Amino acid sequence: MRRPLRRDARPHPRHTPAGDARRDVVSHEPVVRAPAPELTSRQRKSLRGLAHPLEPVVHVGQAGVTAAVLRAVDEALAAHELVKVRLREPEDKRSAARDLATGTDAVLCGLVGHTVILYRPDPERPRIVP
Repeated sequence: MRRPLRRDARPHPRHTPAGDARRDVVSHEPVVRAPAPELTSRQRKSLRGLAHPLEPVVHVGQAGVTAAVLRAVDEALAAHELVKVRLREPEDKRSAARDLATGTDAVLCGLVGHTVILYRPDPERPRIVP
């Protein structure tokens, strides 16, 4: 069963705009995030199992990983913590998956075909604990 999007949730303050400087979308203040958590292979496997019934939330087109894609993935991670991202005809899917993970400060849990599984816990109230 797929988890529905929370429509009543307000935007998370950790949105990442384009460029190296990470700033809040609303206040444009610099945002400092905790680095992606270190997970064991068993924890990543558990998260892959939890992600199995989920549908991809973000689709990456021919342009590849752009700033708009990173913002969309960042918003999806803020809302869900565990998301799937579908890559369309990537030149190098492994580097695209790494770019998505590093651009959003998430953990790359898996790459199955052209689908990337990313996890980033909410710093205040994590809902998914691997």
